[in-house]
Amino acid sequence: MTSNNEKKLLTKSDINKVFWRSFTVNASFNYERQMSQGAQYALSPILQKLYPDKKELGEALQRHAEFFNTTPMLCPFIFGITAAMEEENATQEDFDPNTINSVKAGLMGPLAGIGDSVFWGTLRPLAGGIACSLALTGNLFAPFLFLLLFNIPNVLVRYFGCHWGYNSGMKALNRFEELGLTEKIFTAAAIIGLLVIGGMSASMVSVNPVVAIGSGDNAIKLIDVINGIMPKMLSLLTTLGVYRLLKKGTKPNTILLGIIVVSVLLTAIGVF
Repeated sequence: MTSNNEKKLLTKSDINKVFWRSFTVNASFNYERQMSQGAQYALSPILQKLYPDKKELGEALQRHAEFFNTTPMLCPFIFGITAAMEEENATQEDFDPNTINSVKAGLMGPLAGIGDSVFWGTLRPLAGGIACSLALTGNLFAPFLFLLLFNIPNVLVRYFGCHWGYNSGMKALNRFEELGLTEKIFTAAAIIGLLVIGGMSASMVSVNPVVAIGSGDNAIKLIDVINGIMPKMLSLLTTLGVYRLLKKGTKPNTILLGIIVVSVLLTAIGVF
């Protein structure tokens, strides 16, 4: 990967389009791929400019149809870095496009931890507390103050994060290539992404049968035995089973309906 100043295709105006569209990242949130459609919408202006060929554009849009979820305020930072990588992919023949999603997956987990703590855990309660104290005194400006206290940092982080992500992303990629660190970083990002997905499977997929071995006080719950062998093993097996069905081409709605039916039946017979 070499410096591509002479091949630079994106402008500040293009990155601004990504910034403005980032506000709608949650507009089409879904439980299958979370913010993926919002990410596609935010990135589509730069993808259309980078890939005039319809086939390449389709591949790029498909690339960003993968699962994506992080704190909305920090999405523009990831989008900025993604824009830089997509520009590299469009101008460098030896660039591996698979690394783009690896970096996205590696960033969304750590940034979600930071963003949730700062915006949802700190800034929102702080802004709400100040606004509520004014509201109790009958100050009509209280709700507007809440919106200002929360959204001014929100807008600033989005704007500068988007531009900084794009500009530093370009420099970092070139610098890492010079130092021979690119592959190591991409590999680390892929590993982190898998760890995040694994952690989400354990925390978001709940499979807890109430079946017990024995009776009375000596009864041993089957779930305790299974978790003693491997914690959250049933959650992992369920996730892998759903993944297997998706790989075979089973429609997500069919899988969801099947999960509902199986859950109702097992609950009816006392398994859950």
